[in-house]
Amino acid sequence: MKPTNILVAILGGAFGIAHLGMIGMIWNSKKLPVINPPVGDYSAYEASVSQDGYSIKYRSNDPKVMGVNKYVDKTNGFFGIGGKSNVTYEEQYTMDGARHLGANSEGKLTAANVACIEAVGGGKQTGRVVGASMGAAAAGYVTGIPFVGPVLGGLVALFGADKGADVGGEIATELSEDCEDGDTKDSNTP
Repeated sequence: MKPTNILVAILGGAFGIAHLGMIGMIWNSKKLPVINPPVGDYSAYEASVSQDGYSIKYRSNDPKVMGVNKYVDKTNGFFGIGGKSNVTYEEQYTMDGARHLGANSEGKLTAANVACIEAVGGGKQTGRVVGASMGAAAAGYVTGIPFVGPVLGGLVALFGADKGADVGGEIATELSEDCEDGDTKDSNTP
């Protein structure tokens, strides 16, 4: 026999014996079954796993009723002139989405939500116009800078418009009764 044939026979025999050993190890291994239930924020499960099998108790959308407790320090009056009050509010709700999406159970906005959106939009637009005019007035101070002055003047005007929109929207939110959170809204307003 040639030496290469002997080498091939030895390597083939070792390879075969190794495979038989691996098959024996896999056959004799005692593994517990692996379970992978769908898990989310509102799901719960109990699993008992043994050599003979497993059993699972799975509950989705658990808890079905949730609760929220809010403790709000609220300022009263225009810009907080009327003092402060503490409001405590407790609410229980389900997963229908009305609380999280800001709409009623049919998914539609309420009249108060629409009025709040309109008030904030109007406040932002008014604030943007006022901010842009103030920014344009301030832009004159930087336009004299060589090469970059006109660009900086435009940036100052745009910055003033953006900050004016933020301030206008915030003031509209503070002044509109429709924009108050349902749990902190004054009880004497509709």
